[in-house]
Amino acid sequence: MKPRSAIHFASAALALAALAFAMPYATAADTVDPIADAKAFKKFFTDKFPKLKLEDFVNGPYSMNEDLHKQWEEKEQFPPYEFSLEMGKEMFTKPFKNGKSYEDCFPNKGIGIRQNYPTFDEKEGKVITLELALNRCREANGEPAFSYVKDEMAALTAYMAFTSRGKPMDIKIPSDPRALEAYEKGKEYFYTRRGQLNFSCATCHVQSPGERIRAEVLAPALGILNAMPIYRSEWSGMGTTSRRFTTCNSQIRGVPLSPQDDEYRNVEYYLSYVSNGLPISGPGARP
Repeated sequence: MKPRSAIHFASAALALAALAFAMPYATAADTVDPIADAKAFKKFFTDKFPKLKLEDFVNGPYSMNEDLHKQWEEKEQFPPYEFSLEMGKEMFTKPFKNGKSYEDCFPNKGIGIRQNYPTFDEKEGKVITLELALNRCREANGEPAFSYVKDEMAALTAYMAFTSRGKPMDIKIPSDPRALEAYEKGKEYFYTRRGQLNFSCATCHVQSPGERIRAEVLAPALGILNAMPIYRSEWSGMGTTSRRFTTCNSQIRGVPLSPQDDEYRNVEYYLSYVSNGLPISGPGARP
């Protein structure tokens, strides 16, 4: 991604630096307070876009102005993710070779649970995303793991997200200090600059939502994961949360981590938690 000019880049950098000092969720605090973080995060975006309802942020760039909202309404008439959704439903209900299925691996048989992921596994001491849980389910039943970035994994998570549409994101952070550490590391990753362009995730999705970089309208960070997985026109297909993270790292000319790396799982944990209460809207579609 390239900013429109050196002046634009400099002003964005200065504004984000000021934001880091002003906002409690963007600073290194002596104590971790996710509840305060989430409250401040939501307030920042509702103050920045006072005309938007809180639940509208899950529509990403399509919530930014009336013309884009009309485009979203038109897309939803014949959603480009529909083929993936149908594929995901068929895959989800098809038994494994051993006779079991995904339903045996998840609470409520895997239906209507998307809003609870990622979760923190206190036994393992790490964040478990839905994508990781699906592949672990496959491997536990003698099936090969899927790619984390598209195709089958995108279809499965699209179906599971669809069964949770409208349910509020409900991510839990247990009192286990390792869970708080994972959350804090995710927050730190989100605000840390990297790559040749020296951008952080927040540079685009906190400082500049609604602005354009090339032909893309930047989405607000609030609710950004509620719409995952997404169909993107530039991909000509579906992509998972893992694909979005690795693509963003590449766009800022950084070195992407491996999908489901601890750092990616932690940032997913952070972003999901601060969007608690906003509805699941996935699968989604973006330009």
